[in-house]
Amino acid sequence: MLQQVNGHSSGTDAEGKASLKGDLQQFLDGEAPLHQLDDLTKVNPVTLETVLRCLQARYTEDIFYTNAGCTLVALNPFKPIPQLYAPELMQEYHAAPQPQKLKPHIFTVGEQTYRNVKSLIKPINQSIVVSGESGAGKTWTSRCLMKFYAVVASSSASCENHKMAERIEQRILNSNPVMEAFGNACTLRNNNSSRFGKFIQLQLNRAQQMTGAAVQTYLLEKTRVACQASNERNFHIFYQICKGATKDERLQWYLPEGAAFSWLPNPENNLEEDCFELTREAMLHLGIDTPTQNNIFKVLAGLLHLGNVHFTDSEDEAQPCQLMDGTKVSVRTSASLLHLQEDLLLETMQIRTIKAGKQQQVFRKPCSRAECDTRRDCLAKLIYARLFNWLVSVINSSICADSSSWTAFIGLLDVYGFESFPDNSLEQLCINYANEKLQQHFVAHYLKAQQEEYAVEGLEWSFVNYQDNQTCLDLLEGSPISICSLINEECRLNRPSSAAQLQSRIESALAGKPCLGHNKLSREPSFVVVHFAGPVRYHTEGLVEKNKDPVPPELTGLLQQSQDPLLMMLFPDNPEEKTQEELSGQSRVPALTVVSKFKASLEQLLQVLHSTTPHYIRCIKPNSQSKPQTFLQKEVLSQLEACGLVETIHISAAGFPIRVSHQNFVERYKLLRRLRPRTSSGLQGLCPARGPSEQPLCAKDATLQPPLQDILHALPALIQTATTPSDPAETTQVPLYCGRTKIFMTDSMLELLECGRAQMLEQCARCIQCGWRRHQLQKQKKQRQAAVLIQAAIRSWLTRKHIQRLHIAATVIKRAWHKWRIRMACLAAKELDGMEEKPMTQTPSSLSSSLPPAHTNLLGAIIHLWPLGLVLANSAVGVRGFQRKLVAYACLRLPSSSPSNNIQTAQDQAGITSIRALPQGSIKFHCRKSPLQYADICPEPSASSVSGFNQILLERNRPVQV
Repeated sequence: MLQQVNGHSSGTDAEGKASLKGDLQQFLDGEAPLHQLDDLTKVNPVTLETVLRCLQARYTEDIFYTNAGCTLVALNPFKPIPQLYAPELMQEYHAAPQPQKLKPHIFTVGEQTYRNVKSLIKPINQSIVVSGESGAGKTWTSRCLMKFYAVVASSSASCENHKMAERIEQRILNSNPVMEAFGNACTLRNNNSSRFGKFIQLQLNRAQQMTGAAVQTYLLEKTRVACQASNERNFHIFYQICKGATKDERLQWYLPEGAAFSWLPNPENNLEEDCFELTREAMLHLGIDTPTQNNIFKVLAGLLHLGNVHFTDSEDEAQPCQLMDGTKVSVRTSASLLHLQEDLLLETMQIRTIKAGKQQQVFRKPCSRAECDTRRDCLAKLIYARLFNWLVSVINSSICADSSSWTAFIGLLDVYGFESFPDNSLEQLCINYANEKLQQHFVAHYLKAQQEEYAVEGLEWSFVNYQDNQTCLDLLEGSPISICSLINEECRLNRPSSAAQLQSRIESALAGKPCLGHNKLSREPSFVVVHFAGPVRYHTEGLVEKNKDPVPPELTGLLQQSQDPLLMMLFPDNPEEKTQEELSGQSRVPALTVVSKFKASLEQLLQVLHSTTPHYIRCIKPNSQSKPQTFLQKEVLSQLEACGLVETIHISAAGFPIRVSHQNFVERYKLLRRLRPRTSSGLQGLCPARGPSEQPLCAKDATLQPPLQDILHALPALIQTATTPSDPAETTQVPLYCGRTKIFMTDSMLELLECGRAQMLEQCARCIQCGWRRHQLQKQKKQRQAAVLIQAAIRSWLTRKHIQRLHIAATVIKRAWHKWRIRMACLAAKELDGMEEKPMTQTPSSLSSSLPPAHTNLLGAIIHLWPLGLVLANSAVGVRGFQRKLVAYACLRLPSSSPSNNIQTAQDQAGITSIRALPQGSIKFHCRKSPLQYADICPEPSASSVSGFNQILLERNRPVQV
């Protein structure tokens, strides 16, 4: 493989240079438009010129995002583009199966980090490092990423949880206007420059829903409160309260319209950030009520009036400096707004208190004019720094979640960009030092560490040379001697330090360092540091004093005596708390300097970044005038050289950004073993028809476990099923390399594995569902069969019981009937004991002669069974007409020769009558022991009482002549 150095061939012969120029010209003159190249790794050859031309072509077409391997390049459009950050576009990138196939966008990086958290690939925690020069768009990028996470990581499980998530997301988004108002300012390069660094930790629970956030700040440029460079402004909040306050608030805060303040330069410039109502509304959502807000703004107004306090030189050193004409009103107003005593405030700025000796004797020394101004500025910086830290704590208490409620986080790092002004001091030194550390983190993590890891894992890799800024870091923080150590040493020396002396010490102690430059034409004491982004000249005047950051104890004591509620909270009167000077004076321990504190916090930040999976967004500023549709090649070229973008593209094009250990790879993708073809074992024998180029590349001495081999053997089948016929080139090789201990793959391969895993999980879920449903159906079928059997048995048992009851009832009725019939026969025999019972062996001749044979047999049966005949005669249905007459005739034993006898039935009368023939003439019955006293009398019909055998109920009928 040809080795590349800064995008150019390492060959020194003229043929190689000519070939490179020919390839470059052929690429630039190609038919394919340059603005269609979404990824700079597709540029061939990769040089600064080709990358610059591609970015310029895309910027001209209003395409501001371009992939550069592991890095996303973001060009600042310097104009509002609402449709580029619409919520609908966020949902499109979030719902896309493969977001990397969409157009490059910061939403692609956001979605990739979010899916990495969901996939639980270690390290689970993610971080996005947004870097670039001041004015390149880092703050806007961080703001859009926070909005993206607020949209995609919201909870929709229940109404209550959704409202709670919306409230948390709104608080997180509202923290931006507050922190930008109090921490951002207009500089020469950027109208909304962050004058502090912040690391926002978005906290996610097990369901990957955002439950809270935490903000950590670094090195607020508090000197800006009292000192602003030419054509620059103070923090935004001062301009907001002066432009957005109402009439009543102006009266309360003593801010009349058109008032001039020394610490409020360039008030005529109207910026988009001068929106007071937006800041107040955001503070209200964060839990800062209106009275507290008014108290905050009143303190800020007091600082503005404090800036108008000026002193004159004293003729006598023993006398304190006097106020300039017209500034006494400012002292009175500032003391009133800060709730301080006017005399005490003025005395604290004019007179210095010194404690000396073992007895700690107190001496009062008048201050010079410069010292009075310094103490005034120190008072303002102290109040503003405490106020800013308190706001950060309020924001954290409002948006931070409990440690038990979140399991992972996504970090957004937005730090100040690289700065180089005509006058650079300690603030710019710390800012550029932080950028050097972040650049080294990128170099060490990606450019250097990845190439070394490729060699250790056995990959065939040709190293790419890159620009390493380790020499610059050795100059700034190296051991035993560095610029930071020399500055700290000057602070600890018990002697006054001069700017020229510090310059000479740095040049003599660090002589020979490659990154230390010299500027012999400068009249002021200074030194030059050659950073990765270019040389910067730092003035040594006031550098040591800023590093000490001394806070006189009388200033702290003065603020502790304030009656203002906010200042009482910011400066509690705690006797156990001692000032830094008292602690250093008693224990002789070196006091912590600004550089030492910043270095410690920066090391802590880098530890957090090293424990996460980093993602990089490089913000590029097309021009320094912040004009839209303006692309200055010279300025962009210097930024590309500084960030090492060409080397990044080289390594990204040939490397693998995803690295997973064998164990984690097997644990996560062991489900893919089911895709393994059923062939003989062996790496090359699994897919002989496809050739070895389609198999994953493996290190020569890599000993693979059988489960890992099965997974690797299944990858060609997975890729073949995932690719479409329109992309036949993707089926020629597997974008995965198996090292000795790790698996290396590209983002597309990771997405493919995740899709295959999701499909296998879906198939397993379907199998489980099918098995469960089959089990449920079989169970229901068995239950139905059992229910049918139980119902049949119960019905059979009920039927048998019913039949048994019917049999028992029939037996009882039968027995009762037999008993009744016998009793009735006995009664009839006793009542008719006077009549001769002549057996009728045959029917009368006249009657039998006129009846058919069937009726004759029936009459004989009726005669023998006369009680049954009575029943038949009285039944509602049964024999009718003549047969009934025969029954009555047979039962009464009437002679057949007396046709004149009338038979009267119950159908002829309205009441009850006897079936006995009516008496005629003197015919009398002689009945023995008859129960009827008047047998020859027809009884009256009675419907209520029935007694005797002769009173059988019959239907009425006319008398029948028999």
